[in-house]
Amino acid sequence: MALDIFVVLIYAAGMIALGWYGMRRAKTRDDYLVAGRNLGPGFYLGTMAATVLGGASTIGTVRLGYVHGISGFWLCGAIGLGIVGLSLFLAKPLLKLKIYTVTQVLERRYNPAARHASALIMLVYALMIGATSTIAIGTVMQVLFGLPFWVSILIGGGVVVLYSTIGGMWSLTLTDIVQFLIMTVGLVFLLMPLSINDAGGWDALVAKLPASYFDFTAIGWDTIVTYFLIYFFGIFIGQDIWQRVFTARSETVAKVAGSAAGIYCVLYGMAGALIGMAAKVLLPDLENVNNAFASVVEHSLPNGIRGLVIAAALAALMSTASAGLLAASTTVTQDLLPRLRRGRGQSDNGDVHENRIATLLLGLVVLGIALVVSDVISALTVAYNLLVGGMLIPLIGAIYWKRASTAGAITSMTLGFLTVLVFMIKDGLDANTPIYYSLAVGLLSFVLVSLFSRRPTGVASAA
Repeated sequence: MALDIFVVLIYAAGMIALGWYGMRRAKTRDDYLVAGRNLGPGFYLGTMAATVLGGASTIGTVRLGYVHGISGFWLCGAIGLGIVGLSLFLAKPLLKLKIYTVTQVLERRYNPAARHASALIMLVYALMIGATSTIAIGTVMQVLFGLPFWVSILIGGGVVVLYSTIGGMWSLTLTDIVQFLIMTVGLVFLLMPLSINDAGGWDALVAKLPASYFDFTAIGWDTIVTYFLIYFFGIFIGQDIWQRVFTARSETVAKVAGSAAGIYCVLYGMAGALIGMAAKVLLPDLENVNNAFASVVEHSLPNGIRGLVIAAALAALMSTASAGLLAASTTVTQDLLPRLRRGRGQSDNGDVHENRIATLLLGLVVLGIALVVSDVISALTVAYNLLVGGMLIPLIGAIYWKRASTAGAITSMTLGFLTVLVFMIKDGLDANTPIYYSLAVGLLSFVLVSLFSRRPTGVASAA
């Protein structure tokens, strides 16, 4: 165990060191928020994949594999296919806009009021994304190192807040590349084959697990459809994802490297589900299925290798936590603060300083949320439900429907957001009804209010 702890400490120190190096490159607002819009294919692929593969994708997919079998990969599958779709269809127009936030698109098509309303929804989403992976960090450290959950949250989450604050997107990019490599080696090339081997090999899995565990639809079509509604479309409109698109050096980089990142996510989900299936054979009676990942690591791996895989898990979690945190701070400084002070009036260097303060303060908020929420998939579902239910319809309307109005957009955002909250309270956080009803209410209100509003004139194209 001492060797494992040493490996993890070396990893954490490396992340802080890379964050410090990123700080030296983050001299302007573009540097801090979008890495100077200058990432090549290797850096872009690594940072995009590391961003979307976080707590739910790693810890959650292993849990789903433990409970449902191979069909547990659909969570990552929906995310990965969303990245492919975004890369092929939206990357080109987004790069031409030279913007920082999703909500700026709404301002171009509607008016500043729509931007500010959507920024509040995006802020909640980004904070929950950061909190989700921070929770997972705490879960891993708690199980493997025997630390109290709150101590695990503060230590692991504190490292994320530190390197995110000092260097912004450059720190995130540099740490993401290392994290991408560690997660690939640790989970795909070490934990998956070693856990399957420990379980007795593929033949043992086939013999000991129910046939449903090898059915790609066993998780249920309703769940698969819900994953696509939430995660596939959520990827299309998430600030943390768009912010990575803005870092690409060219349209070709965004299309090719982005599509490769999406395919990688699908394969990563398959690996996670297989690890969960091996865990089911090795540890069939876990009291808490959320601990399936940590438990199989502890059971199947020797000292040293265990530490590397723990670092791999933490890499996946920290990359997504930092992405959510930077997305939240960008939304605050670019969308909300200018509204409060009625104009920026800040230099590029001033914006960097301002963003650092915002990132630090919002990092403390993320840590607070993580301390009071426990289930990673539920937390991620809340985030994407609020995002998709509140913003998908107005954003699609902004791009594709000339008759869309500001009043329709704001009404749709408000009612969609409230509908999600009502049905999550009524039917539970993991229910399918919140996203179904919120999209229906959002679409109906958007169309009706837009049709009965004054026809928009002279609006800018959103893309």
